Amino acid sequence: MKLARIATDDGPVAGRYEDGVVHTDDGVYEVGTDADFLPPCEPSALYCVGRNFAATIDQMEYERPDEPDFFIKPPASLVGHGDPIPYPSFSDEVTYAGELAAVIDEPCRDLSEDEVSEVVRGYTIMNDMDALDQGGRTPRKAFDASGPLGPWIETAVDPTEIDMYTDVAGERRQEANTELMLFDPYEIISHLSRRVSFRPGDVVSFGSPANPGLVEPGDTVEITYEGVGTLRNTVVDSSERENMALEGETVRS
Repeated sequence: MKLARIATDDGPVAGRYEDGVVHTDDGVYEVGTDADFLPPCEPSALYCVGRNFAATIDQMEYERPDEPDFFIKPPASLVGHGDPIPYPSFSDEVTYAGELAAVIDEPCRDLSEDEVSEVVRGYTIMNDMDALDQGGRTPRKAFDASGPLGPWIETAVDPTEIDMYTDVAGERRQEANTELMLFDPYEIISHLSRRVSFRPGDVVSFGSPANPGLVEPGDTVEITYEGVGTLRNTVVDSSERENMALEGETVRS
């Protein structure tokens, strides 16, 4: 099942997505006509694992971690499927990273690996945008629209053997399988749960294979995880940041 959140003229609603239509308790909405995609959940934080593919470690000349290495993106980084990504005005070197992500369904902590599947609502896709020329991981990773998420949450998928690929401006930039992760999703969520108490809607992303090349305004980034979906967003000029909705606002494209 695909669970989606959408922006309608009556405000945000959530429901089951099927063949371009979202079915909710209050009615049926056609995406693109009656509604636009929102990020599929409302996390208190996005917990992002880095250095989780050997190819990425080689590309960035990182040391191989002994345990999952993570950082946090704020909710302000979220945009949904189809939303523009304003190029950050403070950077001249921005890249992308196509990542599988889990959405937590209930408050939890101290999980064993066997318990993880019981608390995961499902899986979605995140683009971990990165301003490489900024000093330190947080300035690089935490900015408006640095975490596109969507298009929906797929509840029926095994995250351990999924083919993925990323196209930028029509060029294939990434291609891998989640079986190449150094730490699988169950290990990662269990590890993090011993450090933080998860809240419903929190997101855990699992890292990206090697991601060569940069993005520029005008580039469309399409990230596909088979069995989950395709997340698509276009990078736009930094001036478009002024058109992004502030908290409490809903802007339909």
